[in-house]
Amino acid sequence: MDELDGRDGLPEALRVLVETLPRSGWEAHPNFDGLTRFWLDRHLMFRDVLGRLRSGAEARLDGKIDPMRHARETQRYAGFLLNELHGHHSIEDHHYFPVLQGLDARVARGFDLLDADHVALDGHMHRLAEVTNAYLAEFEAAAGAGRLREALAGFERFLDRHLTDEEDLVVPVILTYAPDLR
Repeated sequence: MDELDGRDGLPEALRVLVETLPRSGWEAHPNFDGLTRFWLDRHLMFRDVLGRLRSGAEARLDGKIDPMRHARETQRYAGFLLNELHGHHSIEDHHYFPVLQGLDARVARGFDLLDADHVALDGHMHRLAEVTNAYLAEFEAAAGAGRLREALAGFERFLDRHLTDEEDLVVPVILTYAPDLR
């Protein structure tokens, strides 16, 4: 299954490059440059911010954080995450992916898959924004933090699946072909 909601990794046919260039050797590869490191660091940052949001919701539910403080942190982190994800996906869709897609016919379909992920993630991002806004409107009620935690867990699962698959497709293409993406 190729849809983000039901996928447990890249389809086997798209793993051809990552099988020959596994993650463990990426940083040592001569074509691993600053742009690749920056791109992977952005993915780490998305995961980190999601972890902060989830930890905050858990702390709110456990009564370990002031509701007002949690609301401020949630507003700041969620806004940052959603805005940065939108910009990141836009750059990938309009700049990086069109260049990378033409480099290896064996994995070209993978970029269509990632584009479909971005469309699906837009819906998940919209739902996360709705749940976050509902929580912020009534942040003093702890039940909203529970709904927020649930929404974050689902979003985190979808986003991590996408980011992992994207890394497994994109980084080996970059390492193999060293395209100029600047």
